[in-house]
Amino acid sequence: MGHDDHGRSREHGHAHAHEHGHAHEHDHAHDHEHEHAHEHEHTHGHGHGHEHTHAYEHGGHDHGDHEHSHGPPSRRASARPELARGAGKGKVLFLDAPSGLAGDMIIAALVDLGVPEVVVANAAAQVSISGYHVHFGTRVRSGVVAASFDVHLEAEQPERTYGEIRGLLDASRLPDEVKAIAHATFRRLAEAEAKVHRAPLDEVHFHEVGAVDSIVDVVGSAAALAHLGADLWVSPLPMGRGFVSARHGILPLPAPATVECLAGLTTYDGGIDFEFVTPTGAAIVGAHARGSSRWPTMTPERVGWGAGRKDLRDRPNMVRAVLGRAEGDLAGATHVVIEANVDDATGEIVAGCIEALFAAGALDAWAAPITMKKGRPALTVSALGPIHAEAALAAALLRESTTIGVRRHAVSRIERPRRVVEVATRFGELPVKIAEGPFGAPQIKPEYDACAAAAKAHGVAVREVLQAALVAASRLVE
Repeated sequence: MGHDDHGRSREHGHAHAHEHGHAHEHDHAHDHEHEHAHEHEHTHGHGHGHEHTHAYEHGGHDHGDHEHSHGPPSRRASARPELARGAGKGKVLFLDAPSGLAGDMIIAALVDLGVPEVVVANAAAQVSISGYHVHFGTRVRSGVVAASFDVHLEAEQPERTYGEIRGLLDASRLPDEVKAIAHATFRRLAEAEAKVHRAPLDEVHFHEVGAVDSIVDVVGSAAALAHLGADLWVSPLPMGRGFVSARHGILPLPAPATVECLAGLTTYDGGIDFEFVTPTGAAIVGAHARGSSRWPTMTPERVGWGAGRKDLRDRPNMVRAVLGRAEGDLAGATHVVIEANVDDATGEIVAGCIEALFAAGALDAWAAPITMKKGRPALTVSALGPIHAEAALAAALLRESTTIGVRRHAVSRIERPRRVVEVATRFGELPVKIAEGPFGAPQIKPEYDACAAAAKAHGVAVREVLQAALVAASRLVE
């Protein structure tokens, strides 16, 4: 697994030096060269016997270069005016990350932007995990006072599989919108790990990012994003060099799961041996960013800064969150439609083109009959995809069809939160897609290909397998 943040040591075998003189021991068993060069020497004597989050306590902690302020936002000198829920609706939230990003940095930047601290702390408290507390504070980087966010462990934490983490989220008291965002983040990470380790999805072990600190980062960032409700964009991300010691052994940077999570987003060589982007940070933007942009066309309204733990020699270790009014194609756009009219292609060529469009990232692709000038029969070949896939879709359509030009237009799409679950039936484990949200009764659809394969193996009709999967899945949403 990858590191959990810019400086928080992860459970990668990195021996992290935290010397706590007080009764509770912050067992930060995750080390990553990224940011965890801080050594916490706590000599105060107060004990922490609690097993829940403390958003506004521990005022006596001395955390080195970051000045933690543990009072409510109104008592923090650096606090910005709070943003109301939904303040980002119809707007762009841009993460400018020249030094990369991690889960804690994203939360810090969004809190500095104006998301109330209590939104993050309360969300974490809705998940049945214990043995930690959280700190909100500040760090100074190149003269900029940036927010910081830290999760301190008070007890040894178990390793968790993706299936166990999904169960924690399902059983939590999180609002449906927050739960859906957190599910999507962890699924992005689980799919990346499953691909790297060739393991079944539910059995993927989160050695490092399954720890409490990473669960808090994912849930806290989900709550902050839901609170804002803006369209997320991210700058091209720097990729570091070198190696990191992980539970599975020595891994090259960027970590394999990080690269998988960033599929579809723009990256570049960061130039130094450093883990700029952590798996948690990569999963958050990989699952939720609309695309990459050097700087989107927008009118900035609010800015927040989130600091990493480690000082870098050649750049300030911060991420900047900018909230503003979208302009041009970004104004409400979430997806793009690429299309072209062709009147000289065979059915086989059009079928191959549609297949190539799906391979290039299309969410849907189709051909519709039209009549062109002089009564010529023709087809319009179209593809719908996320905005960041525009270039790849256009290239695929130009390469695979007979057209010499393509059209594009930006569109917006309202989606039901969805998840895929494995249900037990007499025909074996079968995947079922469940679409929920505030849109009436859930929609349940067994995955046809898997059901067809099970039907063939058991010598029964596909409809019998589909019905068995549907009945099993219906029990999960009753």
